Amino acid sequence: MHIECPKEKLEYALRKAERMTGKNITLPILQCVLLEAKKSVLTIKATNLDVGIELTLPVKVISEGMVAVSGTILYNFISNTSDKNISLELKDTNLKAYTKHSQSLIKTFPADDFPSIPKVQADNTFTFNIQSFIKGLRSVSYAASVSSIRPVLSSVLLQSEEDTVIFAATDSFRLAEKKVAVKKHKDFERILIPFKNIAELTHALEDIGEDIEVNLDENQIAFSHNDMYVTSRVIDGTFPDYKQIIPKDAKTEVIVLKQDLISAMKMSNIFSDKFNQVTFSIDPKGKKFTITTKNMDVGENVNSLDAVSKGEEITLSFNYKYIIDCFQSIDSDSVALSFFDTNKPMIIQGVSDKSFLYLVMSMNK
Repeated sequence: MHIECPKEKLEYALRKAERMTGKNITLPILQCVLLEAKKSVLTIKATNLDVGIELTLPVKVISEGMVAVSGTILYNFISNTSDKNISLELKDTNLKAYTKHSQSLIKTFPADDFPSIPKVQADNTFTFNIQSFIKGLRSVSYAASVSSIRPVLSSVLLQSEEDTVIFAATDSFRLAEKKVAVKKHKDFERILIPFKNIAELTHALEDIGEDIEVNLDENQIAFSHNDMYVTSRVIDGTFPDYKQIIPKDAKTEVIVLKQDLISAMKMSNIFSDKFNQVTFSIDPKGKKFTITTKNMDVGENVNSLDAVSKGEEITLSFNYKYIIDCFQSIDSDSVALSFFDTNKPMIIQGVSDKSFLYLVMSMNK
């Protein structure tokens, strides 16, 4: 194999691919990217067996061939050269990467050992605005469980519902749900994307500004756009029927500026205990909304917030970390907090945008 190509295009493709490589020491081939030069096209593949990516770019092919090489080493070499053109040439068991001013020999691996990237059949295909898709994932993925003991809880749910796609995630202590409007999409069954794949998927797709083609089957979800193909394993399981745990008819409601609440929560965390406990006290008649934290080793903090409230007086405690995460998903300047009972969760939503709902279990049990 021997090719020549502009540094900028190769660096871009390798940056995407290198993120998909595996860190499995027992399977060193997963640390590689597969380069295949054929006709006037270079195909770059990478996978960690959970996610995979395939990119193509036009290059000058002097001689065709295929080679597997460390994605990290090749990317670092190319990204650190200031020359505008790169040449890659296979020399025995090494890949010679060189520019006008520098060259390197990089150890290669048997290309035949590189695993295949699944190709999803186009039986269930629809298009999705990729920025809306990424926003949906980022709006809820932090609420998924980081433990793999229950795979369905360490995943993000996608569900078709009329003219929207619902994104949801829960770790059983909190729940995030985001509804994204989709004008043209094909109804599909529930899809569960593993939480650990979300960062790689969003990184690979984030700079695409157009609609993307999505293909589904029982084992994979795949995204196709021009010269990029990305695939992820999906989880076979039943996501909790969370609709039934969302309480209705709030006893107490509070509307507060989002930034005021964030500032108060950050201040409160300085004085929180090992359980990250913060206590909300609402007295609508007295027009009081306070957030209190206590720590025997540090001290105590009380924040009083300007807010509009109605309903009954109530005091509830929550885990600070479960609350602070959700504000990144709320675009509104003001947020509404709904309280139902001492043993029921709190619901947080943006005042001007009800497409996002966040539920947090209380610590009052």
